[in-house]
Parts: sequence; C-alpha cells; structure tokens
Amino acid sequence: MTTKQVEEKVRETLHAVALDRVRAPGDLVEQVVRRRSRRRFSQAAGATVAVAAITVGVVFGFGGGGAAEQDRPVRPAASPEGWKPWQSGAPGASERGCLVDGSALYCSGSKYDAAKFDANTGERLWTVKVNREGDGPDRPFAVRDGVVYAYRNHTAEKQPNGDYMGGTDLMAVDADTGDVLWAVKMPQDDRTAQAAMLIDGAVLANTPSLRTMSALDPLTGKEKWRHTWDKGIVCQRAVLSGVPYLLCTQDTEEPDDTDVLRLDPATGSAKKVVTIPGRQQLMGTSGDRMVLGGGKDAAGKHIQLTTISSSGEQTSHSYRIDGELANSDVIGDRLISVTWQGKASAYSLTTGKTLWTGPVGVKMPDKDMVSGIASPVVSAARGVVYFFSPNGDLSGLDLRTGEQVWHSHVDTGKSGPGAGFGDSPQILLYEDVLVARNGSKIVSLLPRIGD
Repeated sequence: MTTKQVEEKVRETLHAVALDRVRAPGDLVEQVVRRRSRRRFSQAAGATVAVAAITVGVVFGFGGGGAAEQDRPVRPAASPEGWKPWQSGAPGASERGCLVDGSALYCSGSKYDAAKFDANTGERLWTVKVNREGDGPDRPFAVRDGVVYAYRNHTAEKQPNGDYMGGTDLMAVDADTGDVLWAVKMPQDDRTAQAAMLIDGAVLANTPSLRTMSALDPLTGKEKWRHTWDKGIVCQRAVLSGVPYLLCTQDTEEPDDTDVLRLDPATGSAKKVVTIPGRQQLMGTSGDRMVLGGGKDAAGKHIQLTTISSSGEQTSHSYRIDGELANSDVIGDRLISVTWQGKASAYSLTTGKTLWTGPVGVKMPDKDMVSGIASPVVSAARGVVYFFSPNGDLSGLDLRTGEQVWHSHVDTGKSGPGAGFGDSPQILLYEDVLVARNGSKIVSLLPRIGD
C-alpha cells in the first residue's frame, strides 16, 4: 500500500468513526493525516495510531472546543429496529398521560387506569379497566423489574347516601400480562410525583396517613417501614440514587427554615443532612443533587436557586426571570424554562449562568387555558431539546446555543371522552423517536435533524 493509499484509508476510517454517537471535529481528519505525513509513520502503523488518537480524543473531549467542534454537524436521527411512524386515537386509554420504558409505552385514560402500547407500532397490548371513574391528570409513573406502578380509584361501590366515594389506590401491574399484582389505599387524591416514587428495594408512598411515607414491598405491597412527621409540618420528597429525602418546614404563612432529612432506604431511620434558610420549593433533581427554589426578590426579577448534594454540600445562584414563566424543568445540569411570551432559556445549575435565551419555536397557548405547553425533553446523544405546544407545533433547539435546528407540526386534535382533562400535552423520547401526545391522540415520528 502506498503512502497516498494509507492517507486515504485514514481519511475514510476517521470519517466513519462515531463513538457513542459523537462525531469528531470537522477538520480533525486532515489534522491527523498531515500529522502522520510529517512524522512519516509506517504504512501499517499509520492507520492504527491515527484511529487510536481519534478514539481517545472523542471519548475524553480533546480538541479544546474550538470553532470546528461548534460547527460539527448533528448526527442524523436513527430509528429503533422495527419502528415505523404511527398514530393512535386510543380514546379513553391515553389522555391522562403516558410513560416510555424501553420499547413499551404505558398510558392511562378515562376508560383504562393502565394500558400498554408497542412503542414501535402503536399496537395496544393490554389494558386495566378503571375502577369506577377514571378522571385525573395522572399516569403510570414508574416501571422496574417487570412491574408497572400506577394509580386507580379505590371504591366502585355506592355509599349509603347513593354517592360514589372518591379516593386513590397505588397499584402494581405485571408489565407482561397487565394483571394487577396488588393495590394499597392512599389517604388522599394526590397523584402527583410527590405521592409515590421508587427507592432502593421499595416503593415510597404517601400512605397510610397524610403525614406518613411508607416503603412498600414492590412485589407484594406489604409495608416494610414508615416515617411520620409531626402536625404542623409539611414535607416534600425527593430521591437521589435510590435514597429518599424529605424537605420539611413549618406549615405557616410566614417563611421558615427548611430541614433536609435523609431516610435510610432499608430501615427508614431519619438523619438531618442540613438546614436551609427560608422556605424552599423542590424544583427537581440533577444527578446527585436536589434543586431548590427560594422566593423571588423584591423586584420579582430573580429567584434564588440552591443545589444540595447527598452529603449536604450547597451551591446557590440567582436566576433571572425575564417574563412570566409558563414552564420550567430541571433536565440534567440545566434548568430549561419557557415564558408565556415564547422565550426559552437554558440556565446552568453548576455555574449559575444563563447559557442562552431565544424563541421557543412553537405557538404558545393562552395562559388562561387549562392545557399548557408540554414539559420539554432533551436528547443528550443528539444535543437537542424538544418542545411541544397543544396546537401541534414541535420545535428542536440546539442544547448548546438555543438555535432552532428542527421544527414540525402534527395533527393531535383531541377526541374521545375526558380528552384534555386538566392535563398538558406530552412529548416523550423513545431513543431518537419522539412520541407526542395531546388528549387521546398519539403521534410517533423521527425528527430529521442533520440529514
């Protein structure tokens, strides 16, 4: 093989390399070839050493983040094996929301407390009928070890006065068959993310009283331990790496300090981690950190954001609010927010800096409407954050710059009983595929970015 042939082989190999779906800086091919020529590598070793160099550079981020890295093309979307674009009406089976797990889509609606769909085809695989009424903006919230965790009404019989008794059960469903494995009565109709969550070896649920969190056996629903707090105290809940935490404060109108407690996932024993001045609102989790928001400043232009690690280490930054927020979500190391005026922003939880602000790229709903904009989702592999509006607008922004790199529109007209009951639309990721749901209409599509 001649020197020219070796260099051409290096070029072909480097152009083809895509480790963990990340491409090399655009000019690195020629850099390696020129470097190889100058050093007069042997014909056999030239390609080998060059490929090893690009492998290390891509994996560990060598290259300095220069203009070439900023300008590199986005990796084209790749569909999962067996997937084709699909739509589903699913009246009564999906308008309360959905959850993606692997190649399965788990939803709930006015007719079914749980329904499983094939995420590749949209085919409905099984359903769990509602126990009397099925209203409520809730959905299956977790899947683990072949079990789906969701909610249902706990009474289907009339009371002596002829009324139906409301109430919520936490239930576990076999992910393969749809059989209900167990159900536990909860003390109120709270079906938010605070009502129940997975921890190491258990399901942590707000049961049997309003001031108690209990660890339930994931296969039987039997109580393993419980933790109860005093009257006059309210506690928010979070999970970091399988360990549960409580953020507790006095239930008063005046701001008070917030105690952060760690619960042992095996025994429930509590240990105070730290006390944070003022009343804090849990905004989400980021890796091994909880993200808390304090009150606005006097001018109403800034919010104090505090991150707390599992060891109690704190970092606080001031987050500027430019407009009235329609939505804000913690995704990875960033707080992604959208104003009612249609401006999206990305804020670094580590540096405290606003990384970018720009048009969200979708038509914003009226802020007085019941249905708002969907919570965004981020494709870390592709570096894109996606947004979805109730009118069917879809937008993809570059996660680094905020520049719009994709937009589309889908028909998600509401249909079926209970469609849109107090719930916002949803956008979910199945690998590179987007699953957009509004009411009982679901559309699965592959964003064409970087083709």
